[in-house]
Amino acid sequence: MEAAGRQARRQSLAEFVREYGLQRKETAVVQRRGYRTERWTYGQILDDANRFARELEARAIGKGDAVVLWGEGSAEWTVAFLGCILRGVVAVPIDAISTAEFTARVAQEVHAKLILASGRIQVGAEWPAPLLLFETLPSAIAPRTAEPYPSPPIGRSDTLEMIFTSGTTAEPRGVVISHGNVLANIEPLEREIRKYLGWERFFHPLRFLNLLPLSHIFGQMLGLFIPPLLGATVIYVDSLKPWETIETIRRERVSVLVAVPRLIESLAREVERDLERRGQLERFRKNFAASENNHFLRRWWTFRSIHHRFGWKFWAFISGGAALPEQTETFWHRLGYAVVQGYGMTETASLITLNHPFRTTRGSIGSAFPGMEIKVDESGEVLVRGENVAMAYRRGQEFEPVVAADGWFHTGDLAEAGPDGRLYFKGRSKNTIVTSAGMKVYPEDLEKALRKQKGVRDCVVIGLRSNGNEEPCAVLLLDGPDPDATDVIEQANKSLAEYQKIRQWLVWPEADFPRTPTQKPVLQPIRAMAEAKLRGVSPPKPATSILGLVAQTTGHTALSASPANGPDALANLSSLDRVELMSAMEDRYQVDLSETKFSQAISVAELEQLVRERQATPLEHVFPRWPQSRLITAVRLAAYYMLVWPATYLLAAPRVRGRENLRGIEGPVLVISNHVTYVDIGWILAALPPRFRHRLATAMRGERLAEMRRPAATLGFFERLTERLSYPLVLTFFNVFPLPKESAFLRSFSFVGDLVDRRWNVLVFPEGLTTPDGKLAPFRSGIGLLAARLNIPVVPMRLDGLFELRQNNRTIARPGHVKVTIGPPVRFSAEQNPEEIARDLQRTVEEL
Repeated sequence: MEAAGRQARRQSLAEFVREYGLQRKETAVVQRRGYRTERWTYGQILDDANRFARELEARAIGKGDAVVLWGEGSAEWTVAFLGCILRGVVAVPIDAISTAEFTARVAQEVHAKLILASGRIQVGAEWPAPLLLFETLPSAIAPRTAEPYPSPPIGRSDTLEMIFTSGTTAEPRGVVISHGNVLANIEPLEREIRKYLGWERFFHPLRFLNLLPLSHIFGQMLGLFIPPLLGATVIYVDSLKPWETIETIRRERVSVLVAVPRLIESLAREVERDLERRGQLERFRKNFAASENNHFLRRWWTFRSIHHRFGWKFWAFISGGAALPEQTETFWHRLGYAVVQGYGMTETASLITLNHPFRTTRGSIGSAFPGMEIKVDESGEVLVRGENVAMAYRRGQEFEPVVAADGWFHTGDLAEAGPDGRLYFKGRSKNTIVTSAGMKVYPEDLEKALRKQKGVRDCVVIGLRSNGNEEPCAVLLLDGPDPDATDVIEQANKSLAEYQKIRQWLVWPEADFPRTPTQKPVLQPIRAMAEAKLRGVSPPKPATSILGLVAQTTGHTALSASPANGPDALANLSSLDRVELMSAMEDRYQVDLSETKFSQAISVAELEQLVRERQATPLEHVFPRWPQSRLITAVRLAAYYMLVWPATYLLAAPRVRGRENLRGIEGPVLVISNHVTYVDIGWILAALPPRFRHRLATAMRGERLAEMRRPAATLGFFERLTERLSYPLVLTFFNVFPLPKESAFLRSFSFVGDLVDRRWNVLVFPEGLTTPDGKLAPFRSGIGLLAARLNIPVVPMRLDGLFELRQNNRTIARPGHVKVTIGPPVRFSAEQNPEEIARDLQRTVEEL
C-alpha cells in the first residue's frame, strides 16, 4: 500500500479503508464458489464498500448501531465489513456454522439493525432484524454511488466489532474490540513489512489462501488487514478437502497458506497418502530421516517433487487458532517450507507473540509483539498489557472489564519463557492436571507423545477425578478398522515420566470429536463420555455428527430420529444427496473417501467406518491442462482441418439445423448431446460454429482414459505400448478429460469449472454410455449439478442417423443422412433442483 510509508498514526480504520483502493487494479480477492472462480480487484471492493455504507445510511443505520455478519469468508463479506467501518457501524461477526437460533439470539441481544447471511445457510422465517443475503449484496447496493463515503467522526476508542465466542448452550459473551485495538496490531506489522517491500516486487503478487473464518480476529488480520499492506491477493474456497486445497494452491499459485493446525496436519497426511498410492512412501521416509540436518536448499531439492505438486511459488504456512503439533511443524520444515506460528486471543485483537517468518524457532510461539507487554507470572500464566487488549466483555446488556484490577489481562494460558525471550506454549491453566502426588501434568505434553504413535489421528487428554485426586485420561481417535489402543498407550508411556503416565483411556465412538469453528475439540462432551466410563455407567450417547450432516446437507431431517446404525438409514438418499453428503463429510473429517464404497453405504454406521478406515480411492484420474495450451491447440486445429473435417464430410456429411440459435452467444457454453458412437464428436465439431469448435473440451469415460494411461499388466508388450501412446494422442487431438462413472467425478466437475473459467466450452454426453438400442437413455443427475453450478448457457444437441450406420457396420452414408440439431440455449440457477434440471434437459434433447 502506497500510504504505508507516509501514514503516521491513524485515528480509525476508516482511514485504512480509504487507502485500500490506492491499488485499484490489483486483484484483492479470489473466491471459489461451486465449480467457478470469481475475482475482485481492490477498486471493486472499495467501490462496493462505499455503496454499502450508503445503503446503511439509507436504512437509517448509523454510528454505534450493530449489523450481524453471518457467513463464510468472501468478497461480499469483506465489502460489508469495510462498509460498516466507513459508516461507523459495529460489526457482529458470527461463525458460518453457528445455528440460526444462536445467531438470532445474538442479533436480539445487540439490537441488530440488519443481518447479512449466506445463501448456503438455512435461514429461518422470523428474525429480529431485516435479512440480506451476501450473494445478493452486489445487486442490492448497485444503485448507490461509489463515490468516497464521508465517514462520521470515528476515534481509536470507538467500537469496531463485537465477537461472540461462546456456544449455543452458554450465555453468549461478546468481546468488544475497538478501532485502536486492531490498529495497534496493524501498525507494527506495517513498519516491519515496509523493510521488505523492495524484495516483494520480485514475488508480486503474494497470494494468501485463507482458510480461517473471518468471524475470528486472526482470520480478519490475514484476510482483511495485512494483505493490503503488500498489495496481496486473498483466496477463499468453499471446500476444505485436502486434495482440493493442494489443487487450489497449485492452480492459483498461492504463496502462503493460512489455516488452523488441524488443516495443516490433514495436508501432511494427504502428502503421505499420495506417496503411498504411488509406492514411494518408504523411500520418502528414508529421505526424510536422512535430511534432518541438511541445508535448506538441499532439503528443498530432495523433496522437489512435493514442491512441484504444490507449485513453485508456495513457500510458507501460517498457523493460527491453536498450537501446531511439533511433529507437523517438523514435517513441513523438513520438506523446505517456512512454518510461522503466532499466539493470540480474541481479547488481544489477535496477536500476543509472533514468530518472524525469516527467523523462526521450532516449537516456539514467538516473541512479544511490538507494543505489547508480556510477562509470565510465578504460576506460569501469561499476562498481557497493551493497546491491543480489548475494551470489555459484553454479556447480555452488561459490560465487564477484560483487564484485571492489577492492570493486566490474565490469558489463562501457560507458557515457558526461553532465554531469548521466546515463549513455549504449555496449555490452558484450567486444563492442568494436579495428581495425588501434587505433580502438575500438562495435557499438551501427553498429547504430543500420543500423536507420535502410529494410527493416532487425534487425541485429547483430560483430567478425571478418582478417589479425590485427578488422573490423566486419554481419549483417542484412531485410524484403521481394528485400532489397538492399548499398544498406543504403552508406546506413548515409554516416553513419559512416571507421574505423567496414562492409565485411563478410551476410543472416541464417533468418526470425529465435536469441534469449534477453528477445529479445536470441544471438551465438555468428551469429558462427560470419559467420566461415565470411569464410573462404570452407560456413557451418554453422543450426537451422531454424521447423522447431523445428513440432515443439514440433504434436508432429510427425519433421519435424525433414525438409529445411527439402522440398516437402511440412508436408503432413500438420492445420488445427488450422496454427492453433497460425501463432499460435506470430506470437509468435516479432512479425508478423501472412496466414492464407490460411499455409494454402496446404506447406514450411518457404514459411513463412520469409512471415515475411520480413511481408505482413499487411488487417484488414477488426472486432469492435465497442457491439452489446452496454445501450442497443442494449434496442432489440434491443424490436424482437425487437414484430416478430421474432410473425413467427416467425405464419409457422412451432416445436415445441421438450428445453428441460428447460437447467434449472439459467445461462450463459454456447456454442450450436451445424445451418445450414439465413440466418434460422435466429429459430427458435433462440424456442426458447431468455429468460435465454439476451436475451444471445446470433451468429457470422456474416465475409466477408459485411466486404462490407457496405465495399461493392465496382463496385456502384452505391444498392447501396453499402444495404449500408452494412445493416451497423449487422444488428449492432444480431441482435448478430452476424464469424467469417471464410479470415482473422482467430483474432481472432474471441479476441473470443468476450471475449464469454463479459462473460457473453454465443454461437451458432455449425459447418458454416460453409447445407446444400445437407438433410444435416449436416462440422463445422469450429475449433468443437472453441472448446469446449476456453472452458471453458463447449456446448448442441447441431438444426433440422428448414426445408429443405423452403427447397426449396419457402415462408415459411409449419403450427404444429409446424419442430422445434427442444435436447440436454443437454456440457463439454470444454483437454486434449482439438479435432478429436475437433468429431466428437463433430457426432455429438451428428446424433442429436438
